[in-house]
Amino acid sequence: MFSLRWIGILLCLSFGLAACAAAASPTESPTQTNVPEPAPVMETSAPPPADDPPPPGAETQFSTDFSKHGVPYDDILSGGPPKDGIPAIDEPTYVSIDEANAWINDREPVIAIEVGEAARAYPLQILTWHEIVNDVLNGKPLAVSFCPLCNTAIAFEREFNGETLDFGTTGRLRYSNLIMYDRQTETWWQQATGEGIAGKYTGEQLTYYPAALISWADFKAQYPAGDVLSKETGYNRDYGRNPYAGYDDIDNTPFLFEGVYVDQLPAMARVLTVEVNNEAVAYPYSTLQELNVVNDTVGGEEIVVFWAAGTASALDASQIEAGQDVGAAAAYARQGRTFFSSAGNIYDEETGSIWNIFGQSDSGEQLAPVVSINHFWFSWAAFKPETSIYQP
Repeated sequence: MFSLRWIGILLCLSFGLAACAAAASPTESPTQTNVPEPAPVMETSAPPPADDPPPPGAETQFSTDFSKHGVPYDDILSGGPPKDGIPAIDEPTYVSIDEANAWINDREPVIAIEVGEAARAYPLQILTWHEIVNDVLNGKPLAVSFCPLCNTAIAFEREFNGETLDFGTTGRLRYSNLIMYDRQTETWWQQATGEGIAGKYTGEQLTYYPAALISWADFKAQYPAGDVLSKETGYNRDYGRNPYAGYDDIDNTPFLFEGVYVDQLPAMARVLTVEVNNEAVAYPYSTLQELNVVNDTVGGEEIVVFWAAGTASALDASQIEAGQDVGAAAAYARQGRTFFSSAGNIYDEETGSIWNIFGQSDSGEQLAPVVSINHFWFSWAAFKPETSIYQP
């Protein structure tokens, strides 16, 4: 039997899905779903059978070649809302840091992206309700995405195969993770991996763009001239409220997850993942919080992972600003340096400079970012079972 806590979480999740589905129809009822039992411990899923029929409703809602697919269609579940029932933001507007201060708490998590001299913050209080923003920052088309069920904040370049793609939500999940689609070919894309899984671009790979999940206080201190995604989105949403309250409890099992994963960590453990030259490593937040800094080598490349306190979970309390402090982590190329933590600061042995979560020193030096992504362990491990877990 499910605990009372699980029942509460189910109600919160169902309410959140229903609110998102309301974008498609004000009177539409949410699809009822059951929370699966904890996933069995296995390492791979079977290849798709040749005569695998697409998920129910797919061929009537989407115009793409569903005979091309790289995953078994049985792995794909309905999340409740239909195609575009969780509406992507296609015409984003922006406000200044001073304006955003009126409605963003210092502890709130934002996705920070920098392109050249331009920087922009995407508050999770907005992304939790929309999951995708089709944007252009300093001339670069980007898709900024967030899957609440997996805690994955990922940015992709939208320029692909000679055209600029626009992304929307399919209303489907695989391993509890958002499946996006592009409006040009209606190919289905897995958000956690950026891989085309059904349709024209099956087997193709989107290009990641570095994005950090940090606190609003850290963003505005680092980028005083930056701007912020406005909550004037054209939709009526209760921005700031978390419809998934309590979801990230370490003792929970993931919602709508029928995949398999190696249970070397709790399913809901937060990890920062780095993949270089086909080698993947997961850095548990619990370890990073103890060490503050990790020097490592992944795929033959020397990297460093920084951790800093002060960022609230978007998936804990009913109001995001009240979420527990889970901190923030980001990875950079070490550039021949060795880093250490002392008295709450991060230094490098070579110069003694102090470094911040943005990979910048107090002397103005800047480390090159390495693409690193936040996940709950179950999500990344289901897609990348060969991942190593960093241990001091």
